[in-house]
Order: sequence, then structure tokens, then C-alpha cells
Amino acid sequence: MRKRQWSVALATCASLAVLNRWQSIDWTKCEKEVRKLQVRIVKALKANRVGRVRSLQHILVNSFAAKALAVRRVTSNKGGSTAGVDGETWLTPEERYKAISSLTLRGYKTKPLKRVYIPKKNGKMRPLGIPTIRDRAMQALYLMALEPVAETRADRNSYGFRRYHCCADAIDQLFRCLCNKNSAQWVLEGGHQGLLRPHQP
Repeated sequence: MRKRQWSVALATCASLAVLNRWQSIDWTKCEKEVRKLQVRIVKALKANRVGRVRSLQHILVNSFAAKALAVRRVTSNKGGSTAGVDGETWLTPEERYKAISSLTLRGYKTKPLKRVYIPKKNGKMRPLGIPTIRDRAMQALYLMALEPVAETRADRNSYGFRRYHCCADAIDQLFRCLCNKNSAQWVLEGGHQGLLRPHQP
């Protein structure tokens, strides 16, 4: 009986230790560390030091700070409690802290998306693919390394799916281009939707 009580006590202590470790993470320090590495990536990219960029990206994705931020990002958003095909979720502080060390590229393979159907406003159903929580965390982790490169090399007037860019920025740029007396009088809108229509006999 005493042996069982001792085992329960040890398990409780271990659980509290993990809990305290998650709660004691200095998030401000983690953000500063990741931001510092991202700034160095941008500087190396502008100096055309491709090897240095890759080296810094490797350091970033293997750092504790980036992994911790990736876990926090996917567990604190609206879909953080939604499981993928593996049924796994990181809801407790213990699970979240243990998940940090699981974000490694060695032996990592993505899992299939969980297909669910959600209702649209018109009554129809729209398919939605839900990745596993680990796949989402890996995506968030590698985004931290790839985003500085993408934002440095991307078109300054590209506003779709860009961080810190929104519709208001696009409208402002259009106004600046079209508000002068010698501005263009016509705007050509191009797209591919008309090219994908099925052939009507």
C-alpha cells in the first residue's frame, strides 16, 4: 500500500514540475530571441549570404524559444482544442510542455488531414481539412524561419495572405495610384475563373 502511495506521490510531483515549467516560461524572452534570429536572417539575405541564412534558419527551428512559441500559438487559438486524425490534443500545461521536445524534423512525417464538412450560409456543406496538432505546430515553427525570407523578397504591393497587410492597405495603395490627374483612367481586372468553366456543347 505504501509503495502505491509513494508512486502516486512521485507522479503528482512530476506532473506539478512539468506544470510549473510551462507556466514559468519567459514568453517575452522567447519572442525576443526568435525576433533577433529573424533579423539576422534578413540581414544575411540582404547581404546575399545564402549559407548563413540556412544556418540561422536551422538554429531558429531547433531553438527552445521557437518551439515553445509554436506550441503556444497552435494551442491558444480558436482551433487549439480540435483534434486531427490521431485524436491528439495539447490541452493541459503538462501536454504542452512535453510537446515542445516532440517538434523535431528527424523521423517526422505528416499525417493525413481529417475531413469534416461545415455548413455554408446557403445551406450547402463545405469540406474542411484539419491537420493534427503536431503538424500545425511544425507549420508554425517553420513559418518563423521562412517568413523573414518571404517578406524580404515579396512584392511590396502584394496584400493577399500577408502578415501586417490588410484590405485597407490595398485600398490605400489604389488611391495613391489613381488619385492624380494623370493617373490611369481604366483598371483591368484579370482572373482564371472564366477559364475553368466546363465546355457547353
